[in-house]
Amino acid sequence: MFDYTGRVGAPPGLVADQEGSRRRGLSAARALGRPVALAGDRLLPVDPALAPLLLDGGLRRGSSLVVEGSAGTSLALALAAGASRAGSWVVVVGVSCLGARAAAQLGVDLGRLAVVPDPGSQWPVVAAAVLEAADVVLVGLPDWGVRPADSRRLTARARERGAVIVVLAPPGDGVGGVGVGRSWPEPPDLRLEVGAAAWEGLGQGHGYLRSRVVTVTATGRRGASRSRRVNLLLPGPDGRVSVREVPAPPVPGEEPSPGRGGGVGEPGMSIAVGT
Repeated sequence: MFDYTGRVGAPPGLVADQEGSRRRGLSAARALGRPVALAGDRLLPVDPALAPLLLDGGLRRGSSLVVEGSAGTSLALALAAGASRAGSWVVVVGVSCLGARAAAQLGVDLGRLAVVPDPGSQWPVVAAAVLEAADVVLVGLPDWGVRPADSRRLTARARERGAVIVVLAPPGDGVGGVGVGRSWPEPPDLRLEVGAAAWEGLGQGHGYLRSRVVTVTATGRRGASRSRRVNLLLPGPDGRVSVREVPAPPVPGEEPSPGRGGGVGEPGMSIAVGT
């Protein structure tokens, strides 16, 4: 994984003043070159658990996605994991809290991951530059918001270059939410919303957190306008994303078995966490 800001993991020679490191970061991003995938291949692969959320079962080149919710960063990394393992470059812009270990556990090839955690006022310039070089670009929105002209320009750039832009919107993005002022003005091709999350693994005063259960709802434009919903383990016990299998209904008269879940404090229960 590359960090182009002069912090931990930066290549030699990039430790300099902040503006200088950002300019060199742009040059390095352009130098990545176009990905190895053929231009005619219009779909980038994703993990099978995520395929039902996508109209074509993969990330369509030239498309824009908005991911929102408390587990949005994990979902975005999981979406990019399949493409990185297939040889595509993934660049993350404006996400300062990204963890390399978590990304690797979700299946991201760190050898194909570049990070620009703090582009500063040059955010739209950096995002546009990396869209020239990478297949998948994850962008965190700056605190001061995004101008409609910038969102339109970046969406058009992704479409022209055959890249996928994934926007990480803060929880509550939209009218009346806590993310007001940091929304993405341009309507995306697909919006993925992570609903209520619950952790599994704790019993009555004992146990370990094993996995997080989330419900992801997909809505979009044109053919993706029909809502789709999938229950996922994000992450699962092995750190990867997987489909949450709905347990079979109990047989009438049979006592619930440990691990199936039940009332408060029973083994196998899910503990809800806030956003």
